[in-house]
Amino acid sequence: MERSYDVAALGELLIDMTMNGKSRQGNVLYEANPGGAPCNVLAMLEKLGRRTVFIGKVGDDIFGHELKEVLDEVGIDSKGLIMDSNVRTTLAFVKTFEDGDRDFSFYRNPGADMMLSKEDVDTGLIASAKIFHFGTLSMTHEPARSATLFALDAAKSAGCLISFDPNIREPLWDSMDEAKEQVLAGMGYCDILKISDNEITWLTGIDDYTEGVKWILSRYDIRLITVSLGRNGSLAFYRRSPSDPGFIKAGAKPFLREDTIETTGAGDTFGGCVLDFIIEKGLEGLDEQDLGEMLKFANAAASIITTRRGALRVMPKPEEIKALLG
Repeated sequence: MERSYDVAALGELLIDMTMNGKSRQGNVLYEANPGGAPCNVLAMLEKLGRRTVFIGKVGDDIFGHELKEVLDEVGIDSKGLIMDSNVRTTLAFVKTFEDGDRDFSFYRNPGADMMLSKEDVDTGLIASAKIFHFGTLSMTHEPARSATLFALDAAKSAGCLISFDPNIREPLWDSMDEAKEQVLAGMGYCDILKISDNEITWLTGIDDYTEGVKWILSRYDIRLITVSLGRNGSLAFYRRSPSDPGFIKAGAKPFLREDTIETTGAGDTFGGCVLDFIIEKGLEGLDEQDLGEMLKFANAAASIITTRRGALRVMPKPEEIKALLG
């Protein structure tokens, strides 16, 4: 089947209000950066020359129109974007601490991204993609939860590879037990999983990341799992077939920088590079060297985005990443 897109993604498109100094009166200044994890991933893929399309909902308001303009600007096809006059575009206020950690306050009760329904999902766009990518912010509440599961069934039926980044944001869930239930549901669909160090410990109750991955692989037919470790780099676990009990493991060191501003979007940048690698190489016959090269490139790209505010609009160019790799 002819695939018009490399990756289709469904989920949140929002405004990240990120701290950017103080006014002369001493008030905190916030910069309105376009964001949302699925679109950040697509923006990185666009920089790498891939063809992408987004499915989601924003408000028919100032921020919603700005976000659509940004998608058009960076090259993400917005055919699947719905603009709803009955709800407002979601805002996420991001507080950055001195150690680089972040705290989020969401204005989303409800936000437009939560109101995506099954009827809003264009399954033709999904079937036209090689990979379907999603996270859990579209699974926190109805009707977006049902819309996500509907899209996943469509992607599975169309033979898409399915990519999943849980990207847990605790304040958005009614309970963390519910969050765990939805993460496990997502794992039942995916071929490629990107998960962070703290998420894998929270989900499995296991501090050792390799043992945590074993816990996941013993329950789900996932081919590739990447674990982002922040300042400690990243890991990848690959098995040659879903039924293979064994796996190949690789790791890569981080590219730590003195000019880091914030880490918003670093995981999404990393994830976009991983998907680019899979589009190029496929999921068959990978070895430890392949995985190491994939992680090194993704780590380099992620380090560059930490020197910029926001992510969607300022993803690194391939030549920047290659220059950092030397």
